[in-house]
Amino acid sequence: MADPEYLGFEHMGLDHRILQAVTDLGWSRPTLIQEKAIPLALEGKDLLARARTGSGKTAAYAIPMLQLLLHRKATGPVVEQAVRGLVLVPTKELARQAQSMIQQLAAYCARDVRVANVSAADDSASQRAVLMEKPDVVVGTPSRILSHLQQDNLKLHDSLELLVVDEADLLFSFGFEEELKNLLCHLPRIYQAFLMSATFNEDVQALKELVLHNPVTLKLQESQLPGPDQLQQFQVVCDTEEDKFLLLYALLKLSLIRGKSLLFVNTLERSYRLRLFLEQFSIPTCVLNGELPLRSRCHIISQFNQGFYDSVIATDAEVLGPPAKGKRRGRGPRGDKGSDPEAGVARGIDFHHVSAVLNFDLPPTPEAYIHRAGRTARANNLGIVLTFVLPTEKAHLDKIEKLLSGENGAPVLLPYQFRMEEIEGFRYRCRDAMRSVTKQAIREARLKEIKEELLHSEKLKTYFEDNPRDLQLLRHDLPLHPAVVKPHLGHVPDYLVPPALRGLVRPHKKRKKLSSSCRKTKKVKAQNPLRSFKHKGKKFRPAAKPS
Repeated sequence: MADPEYLGFEHMGLDHRILQAVTDLGWSRPTLIQEKAIPLALEGKDLLARARTGSGKTAAYAIPMLQLLLHRKATGPVVEQAVRGLVLVPTKELARQAQSMIQQLAAYCARDVRVANVSAADDSASQRAVLMEKPDVVVGTPSRILSHLQQDNLKLHDSLELLVVDEADLLFSFGFEEELKNLLCHLPRIYQAFLMSATFNEDVQALKELVLHNPVTLKLQESQLPGPDQLQQFQVVCDTEEDKFLLLYALLKLSLIRGKSLLFVNTLERSYRLRLFLEQFSIPTCVLNGELPLRSRCHIISQFNQGFYDSVIATDAEVLGPPAKGKRRGRGPRGDKGSDPEAGVARGIDFHHVSAVLNFDLPPTPEAYIHRAGRTARANNLGIVLTFVLPTEKAHLDKIEKLLSGENGAPVLLPYQFRMEEIEGFRYRCRDAMRSVTKQAIREARLKEIKEELLHSEKLKTYFEDNPRDLQLLRHDLPLHPAVVKPHLGHVPDYLVPPALRGLVRPHKKRKKLSSSCRKTKKVKAQNPLRSFKHKGKKFRPAAKPS
């Protein structure tokens, strides 16, 4: 029997072209935030909406924005083409994601609604040309939007009708407070506004006073992470740092983790240490490095989404959170250089079909844990989070779990029942690989990536044409060997595999490049990403409840 309170997309009075785009995206019914926000937005109300990461907030504002623009063009008087929608986001990657989602929803009305992204600071000339054509919707960071307003490339005072502030809780912490206040001076006195956020903090309350007029507040009664039927969360206590490397090696090499995974560490140096360690065993991974150009990082994410890599190693600074409040530029964790906050891959970045999040290093805060875990079990997909913890970190993990469990106090991070003695035969290999990953090897690995960026940089192409000697010096420099890779470590002999796993382990094969048609038709099975197995009559499974 149908839910009488259920409100589907087809019941919202949306344009048939939007409904067709929604169907193409495979959305059978709206998420909670979409079901509540879209009707209110279509009534012309200002909205302050809080919903967890991955709940569909982008579509919750994009659909009513498109509907209002299409309705105005179809029924209103003929007026001059102008920018009527503005979407503000804290980072360049989120701007690309918002633009992409709006364009997908406008696939059948692309001639009527044009969307422009002006977040890239190094593309001012082409952005100026795009803005001269007056797109219907402009997406960008506050600093880039303000820059175009001050240069008269963009005029909003007489035309803006709808303002969206996405990931509002990050804007002030990214240092955009002054830009945002100056930007508001260029807007008309009356416009409809949406504030979308994952949390309600003091910054969001300050933005509410600046931007909204008698808003409707949607504070959805839902947990910050999906329930246990969709997201399984585990902890595994490792006695030593070596045990963490050993366990990760076993999980990946013995194919105990299915699907694509994100590996989180706390510093960029640790990212490269982990990557070089896994390379010893022919386990391909890539590092999401905030020091590399935006295009390179987006390329890494694209390759991961297309299936070229099974694992990406990242830190909170590169993937999830903002820098220290009030600092636009500066240093991150010890030993790592800070990067442009606009260039950070914010927490809403769209990693596709992530089956598992592995916290190789314990998250520094509960918020960091939530944002990491939010990369998996998105939409209706299943996912798991496995957190490695040392005995000295157990107290900190207990604080994180206490905040996650809420008022009922039920355990959230279940113990992952894994017998370390089963993989003791791999320990000597693990130690051998760890010895190869020296500080010098890590330094050379980072230099090698920078060198590759220089050789393939479009910006330096002209320079190298004028200075061929510099190009030759780069190309004929001694090749870097970040770590001595021993081929035999890539093979796992049968006698090392625990008896309970010998029927499950499959040898790693070189990943083949998929054609575009294969990538489109490749489906991800909804299954538990962690395998269970039996040993000596006992069954070890990820979902086992604590005794």
